Amino acid sequence: MPFNVYVTRMIPRAGIDYLQENCETVDINPEDRVLSPQELLEAIKERDGILCLLTDNINEEVFDAARGAKVFANMAVGYDNIDVAEATRRGIAITNTPGVLTDATSDFAWALLFSIARRVVEADKFTRAGKFVGWGPLVFLGGDITGRTLGIIGAGRIGTAVALKSPGFRMQVLYTDIQQNETLEEKIGARRVSLEELLEKSDFVSIHVNLTPDTQHLIGPRQLELMKPTAYLINTSRGPVIDEAALVEALKEKKIAGAALDVYEEEPKVHPELMKLDNVVLTPHIASATIESRSKMALMAAENLVAVLKGKPPKNCVNPQVLKS
Repeated sequence: MPFNVYVTRMIPRAGIDYLQENCETVDINPEDRVLSPQELLEAIKERDGILCLLTDNINEEVFDAARGAKVFANMAVGYDNIDVAEATRRGIAITNTPGVLTDATSDFAWALLFSIARRVVEADKFTRAGKFVGWGPLVFLGGDITGRTLGIIGAGRIGTAVALKSPGFRMQVLYTDIQQNETLEEKIGARRVSLEELLEKSDFVSIHVNLTPDTQHLIGPRQLELMKPTAYLINTSRGPVIDEAALVEALKEKKIAGAALDVYEEEPKVHPELMKLDNVVLTPHIASATIESRSKMALMAAENLVAVLKGKPPKNCVNPQVLKS
């Protein structure tokens, strides 16, 4: 097919192979880094489609440069990096990759939960530094997990998957969401409560919401005040959902026991005070980083892109109204 497409960063081979099988020209950012705004504008000129990542800011200026492009295929579940309203106005399809990373991300939320509650990262550093001289009754005391209360903020695909893994630890589950989740209520007896009640009663709070104007700083000073001093906060959704300055103060003052973060308010920048604290675990946005999940994401993004170029409905389109025009 005589399609000319651009991939803003090297992705797993499955996605590249599919594009090369279905497009005449497939150019890829040769460097393993995010393109500068100017580099991106230059690279996407005269393209039929662009496969982009969450780290690419796709705005009006980008759409101007990519005049003639029919689709931007985002290799991510979220698409807050894209001005969808402007794309829709211009008749450009925006696609994403939901579903394929649900298990990987929910598994990682549990990995963070265990890491912060049982002080795994602290203990690892301690041991590597040669400080381990023998068992001690007060060494790295952490928080219990089994039998505690898990609070899920956002009971969509990933939040549901996290909650459904909790029965093995005999946990009570509370959730807050704009919709009732009958699956959680029927399968594990979860209770839908207000955000305030969830924060007051949960021993572990795991965040799984999209980034919207309503969820920006959803967790701020007032919400952190509601949490137990023995509670832990886990975030694998989007960084700006948490007011990081408020979180730093809560951690410093031991208003909560700890936090585990995979995403950051000004990513990739991490609040410098967070870097100094032992009661926080920090990872570099890797919740979906398994070989299988990232390969599926790459292939889904490529399939979405090619479908639009061939005039077919893609599996995942966040502005399907443009397909009807």
